[in-house]
Amino acid sequence: MSITNYGEHRFIKTNGIQLHYVSKGEGKLMLMLHGFPEFWYSWRHQITEFAQEYHTVAVDLRGYNDSDKPEKLEAYKMSELIEDVKGIISGLGYEDCILVAHDWGGAIAWNFAYAYPEMIEKLIVLNIPHPAKFAAGLQTPQQLLKSWYIFGFQIPWLPEFILQLNDYQAIADAFSEMAIDKTAFSPADLQAYKDAAAKPGALTAMINYYRCIFQSLFKSDRPQWRVLDVPTLTIWGENDTALGKELTYGTEAYVRDWQIKYIPNCSHWVQQEQPVLVNRYMREFLNS
Repeated sequence: MSITNYGEHRFIKTNGIQLHYVSKGEGKLMLMLHGFPEFWYSWRHQITEFAQEYHTVAVDLRGYNDSDKPEKLEAYKMSELIEDVKGIISGLGYEDCILVAHDWGGAIAWNFAYAYPEMIEKLIVLNIPHPAKFAAGLQTPQQLLKSWYIFGFQIPWLPEFILQLNDYQAIADAFSEMAIDKTAFSPADLQAYKDAAAKPGALTAMINYYRCIFQSLFKSDRPQWRVLDVPTLTIWGENDTALGKELTYGTEAYVRDWQIKYIPNCSHWVQQEQPVLVNRYMREFLNS
């Protein structure tokens, strides 16, 4: 299917910027937030699956693909990203949503759930731990090694230079080399990710997420996370090379109604590599 055929391409003003999104279906809002280095397209299998019952909206986060790319580093603070999501939900005419999120989108979703729990009916996060578990994980040698790229991204201009070498080959490699099932990403899929990263200003904006959050990751005075009352499902590809499975252990201490589904022989790109299983787990959770 062509990248233009998954739904209607639209723009919405929120929190002082313009975001691009793809929309399909009617009914209750299912809002999808992608990770790094993706864009709305990472949800193509879920848009197709759930647009029969929901108003599926897959957004390009600020800085990505066709959304605005503010230049200032502080534009990528978590507080700004949270307000982006609030503005999308209310701007689309809804009071709440089912929030589905992966990787960086999941980090935003966790924080949004604490800031505006009344705006989430159910939360589904894929391959991203609860913020408290991630902060604790960064105190361990094994997760620090897996998170080496976060440190690399703190260097000015060099990460952008490396990522754009050889026609953005490193972007394509992030998907094709990490994936357990190499057939999950077609040449057209990989080209779509390269094209999105090549948009003017996109690489710096994408990396600025990491630059902006770096200081807070290692603070000793970490926030006290209360117990979240939003029903939450975590789906986790067990062969994630960036985030260890052990980061999920103990999440029930932070979420009152929490479920976890592990998917073996599956990488970080869980909803693209095992879409049938992910969609099944999502549907079971939504219908429960």
